[in-house]
Amino acid sequence: MLRSFVSGAAFGAALAAAAIHQPDAIIEQMQFRKWQMLTTFLTASGTSTLLVHVFQRLGYLHLKPRNYSTLNIFGPLDGNVIGGMFLGAGMTISGSCPGTVFAQIGSGIHSGLFTLGGAIIGGIIWSGLLRPVFRTRTKPASDVEDIPKRPLTVEEWTGTSQTSTFVIVESLFGGIIAGIVYLAAPESGGLVGPVAGGLLIASAQLLSIVTRRSLLGTSSSFEEVGDYFWWAVGRGVRPMSYTAIALTTGMIAGALSVSLASPSTRVAPEIVIGPNKAVLGGMLLSIGSRMAGGCTSGHGISGVSLLSVSSFVTVVAIFAGGMGTAMIMGQLNRR
Repeated sequence: MLRSFVSGAAFGAALAAAAIHQPDAIIEQMQFRKWQMLTTFLTASGTSTLLVHVFQRLGYLHLKPRNYSTLNIFGPLDGNVIGGMFLGAGMTISGSCPGTVFAQIGSGIHSGLFTLGGAIIGGIIWSGLLRPVFRTRTKPASDVEDIPKRPLTVEEWTGTSQTSTFVIVESLFGGIIAGIVYLAAPESGGLVGPVAGGLLIASAQLLSIVTRRSLLGTSSSFEEVGDYFWWAVGRGVRPMSYTAIALTTGMIAGALSVSLASPSTRVAPEIVIGPNKAVLGGMLLSIGSRMAGGCTSGHGISGVSLLSVSSFVTVVAIFAGGMGTAMIMGQLNRR
């Protein structure tokens, strides 16, 4: 658990140093007004992809790509699409995501407490109510055997080699980052710029790889809390894992350390999120991320690093849901 805590501390410190945890960074990205979040996110994802590729080739890592999240509503990736859109909507409403909420708490951003409260409620709802319902929709093993093998990675989907896919993906990441930096010149308002912030987040990923032989991911902590809740009230078995809880606790400590060491990072957000919006957004973050099988870190940084098809689909759905929600909220605010 100590290694998870330390990896989380590095992750939380990186988020705080890059100021990517500020509600403004997330909301203004979804409104196409500020490009800090996307620049940092793509840098972290691209660098993590490089790290995972190297460590997999060296034989130090043996990680499987992320599987599809299937709800059996309209297709094999419907959980990734629906969950991703819920997650994106929650990000716009709360100005947070399943990872940055812990950095917000460590940095003293008050809305983060309400967002985390909503996320915990969402985790309880997911574990005790929604997860059992969706499990009943899972097809029997005899039916699954009749389904053709699904491509889990981009190279399987495109029919190209892993090396070729890796080079193409890294080139796309690099080109998009260069284009954003050249055209928008994004700034972070933190201790480091957006690109350096992405490299710091990737450094936390490196620490997780070296110490845990595992990748970063935060949203499963909400499900773990939900499992413990239902066990405590006598409606479930005792959970066997609290790794994600240890990691996210470390994130709070890491962000707190940065805010104490550099008081300039404790800047009040320009966009203030009210308690009701924060709780609602937190619930959507939690339920959406569990429905999708991961969040902006688990899918967006770690899953993409494994070139998982489900992760790329989820990331697209997250931004579609977030930007769509931002447009709807903008129209409502004008009335």
